[in-house]
Amino acid sequence: MDTEKKITVYGAPWCGDCIRSEALLDNLNIEYTKVNIDENHEVEGLLRKLQNGKRKIPTIVFDDGSFLVEPSDEELRKKINEFI
Repeated sequence: MDTEKKITVYGAPWCGDCIRSEALLDNLNIEYTKVNIDENHEVEGLLRKLQNGKRKIPTIVFDDGSFLVEPSDEELRKKINEFI
């Protein structure tokens, strides 16, 4: 992956969908930054802004300004292919 492109996964260790999305990124050898929302309460405002008041996870943010909320593996793979 192009090292200039950044992906941030906002999630929590108890979130099964977060674990699944991170496993997919790991299996695809995609670098990303993992942010545990339980330990970083300041990101709640960002999530609520992106999601019109909601705070669903995983929220996966790409440095081009796009993001996915609770994506399926298929949706995440498609976005990764477009992004890289």
